Amino acid sequence: MKGLKFLLLVTFFFGCFSLKTQAQRKMITPEYLKKGDTVAILATARKIDESTLEPAKALLESWGLHVVIGRSIGKEENQLAGPDWLRATDFQDMIDNPSIKAIWAAKGGYGTVRIIDRIDFTKFRMNPKWVVGFSDVTVLHSHINNMGIETLHAMMAVSAKSATPEAKESLRRSLFGEPLQYTIAANKQNRNGKARGEIVGGNLSVLYSIMGSKSQIDFKGKILFIEDLDEYLYHIDRMMMNLKRNGWFEGVKAVVVGGMTEMNDNDIPWGKDAQEIIQDILKDYKFPIIYGFPAGHIKDNRAIILGKTVSIDANSNEVKITFE
Repeated sequence: MKGLKFLLLVTFFFGCFSLKTQAQRKMITPEYLKKGDTVAILATARKIDESTLEPAKALLESWGLHVVIGRSIGKEENQLAGPDWLRATDFQDMIDNPSIKAIWAAKGGYGTVRIIDRIDFTKFRMNPKWVVGFSDVTVLHSHINNMGIETLHAMMAVSAKSATPEAKESLRRSLFGEPLQYTIAANKQNRNGKARGEIVGGNLSVLYSIMGSKSQIDFKGKILFIEDLDEYLYHIDRMMMNLKRNGWFEGVKAVVVGGMTEMNDNDIPWGKDAQEIIQDILKDYKFPIIYGFPAGHIKDNRAIILGKTVSIDANSNEVKITFE
């Protein structure tokens, strides 16, 4: 009996220590870029031709950066940018190459989850570099966040032609380590308040799809960002309910909702839009909720440094989000 009590005491102690350590962990910031550095553009998911990436190359070069194009660009296997082994090898080569300082995903779609378990992050942990993208790249953001390393939720390379000047500038500022702060107009459905914590998240459908895997992240004590595209409204409800029932919103400090773009409905309407669905499911929580943040599947897709500590101040006039 004494042995059992001792074992339970030790388990409790280390459990508390683990929770405290996780809540107070110090995230690693990859080295910021400087002129003359090299950025790799590659595809982890859907196929894309190199000619489509000319605006992205021109943008990086205008910032004084060099560009390397990955072997996955121009490759094709049905929807994907070549077979899984090729996309995985391309990514592996770039994260292992010390001369590459950032990796910019060319395009989203679907397919990153098919290669994530093929990647050896040993050298990446020792020499972290910026991984940039959004949507399907949420798999990488979440997986790398569990390593305690920051990543950059921002426009894809394919978006360089159509993105707003503000979106491009936010990407540049983030990569070069310049101060980053956003002030946006208040949304009448916001739940105002102040919050401070590590910001995590990304595409809601991807976050939902990796639940139960080793890429799943813990939202407790953090600020959650979500966005999505081209989903049925009832599925937004389904995903949010699943997260709620799994306790993912317990202990969250704030929720920031980006673009909920091109949502679909059935012949019999669901009865709420995406914002109203989120509002309904989160109504019993007390944390601040910010709607309409300019990030996601929109032209004005502002950069978010995932893993970075941010401060939120939301009132009836405006919302300020400051990256510390």
